[in-house]
Amino acid sequence: MSDLLRTPLFDLHRELGAKLVAFAGYEMPVQYREGIVAEHRWCREHAALFDVSHMGQIAIRGKDAAIALERLVPAEIAGVAEGRARYTVMTAENGGILDDLILSNAGDHLFLVVNAACKRGDLVHLRAHLEPGCEVVELADRALIALQGPEAERALSRLAPGCTRLRFMQTAEMPLRGVRCRVSRLGYTGEDGFEISVPSAEATGLARALLDNPEVRPAGLGARDSLRLEAGLCLYGHDIDRSTTPVEAGLAWTIGKRRRERGGFPGAPIILRQLVEGPPRKLVGIRPEGRAPAREGTEIVQGGVVVGRITSGGFGPTVGGPLAMGYVPTALANPGTPLGLRIRGRDEPARVTALPFVPHRYHR
Repeated sequence: MSDLLRTPLFDLHRELGAKLVAFAGYEMPVQYREGIVAEHRWCREHAALFDVSHMGQIAIRGKDAAIALERLVPAEIAGVAEGRARYTVMTAENGGILDDLILSNAGDHLFLVVNAACKRGDLVHLRAHLEPGCEVVELADRALIALQGPEAERALSRLAPGCTRLRFMQTAEMPLRGVRCRVSRLGYTGEDGFEISVPSAEATGLARALLDNPEVRPAGLGARDSLRLEAGLCLYGHDIDRSTTPVEAGLAWTIGKRRRERGGFPGAPIILRQLVEGPPRKLVGIRPEGRAPAREGTEIVQGGVVVGRITSGGFGPTVGGPLAMGYVPTALANPGTPLGLRIRGRDEPARVTALPFVPHRYHR
């Protein structure tokens, strides 16, 4: 894996006994010594530390940066107050999703966190549509650490007492170990937690300081995926992509009221029509009735006819069984609807289930 990139925490991962895999062009930890299920459960009960430094961090600077960015996303950006964060998507002319991201109003600039596999394309897209009126800068000298779980605040507050003042989707700069970091109360597990943007040179020291807390253990990509799946959170390139609209993906809530009335973003005619008429298909939660997991690509059937495919699937340690998400025709999207999953040549029974599988526990 010598051609893969490495995050600033790479040596720490090896020291902690991580199993490393290729992911989005990086050599990343999929699990540590105790395994995915143990890491998943520790996050639900205590606090887990994830290295998410492979994600893209971008600053957009300019007097009218928020208004300019609204040309590329369906969210209301101009109304995001300083110190607030918002989830949104960048859309294409066909209504599909180019990427999903978290945007924060950092006062003198907009701070974006985008998906690792999309960040090169995102930078090209943003620069092509926002410059020269705005400056688009990749923050390549920063790492990103996620601390997730019900005891995340307790652990982080020992280093940054100010973190207790943050609520879900709030962000602020604060010192950690004498270094200015951006701390945001959000995450990708359905649990309370924080994401910390820290200068790369200080990342290992900060990670070690957090891991010194008895509540905190490291967790890898495997637990991150099972946690977000139980929380019903989409993964770009799987549950959402250029072929899926925000309405189909259950992300209509990201479209602001003013944007619904005025449009002005790529794909608006298609997306706004789906808001009124309904989409042809919907992303739904699915619970297999047996024990066999339905992996990505598994055919969804009804009456022997293929009606969709699983986009994410696996075992949910918290729910104690297999679970999945996938797209089905809107007529089949109501919770309780019986379906079949074609697993190893057999149609196994399953039912549509309301999302999330595990309730969110954000600190609002």
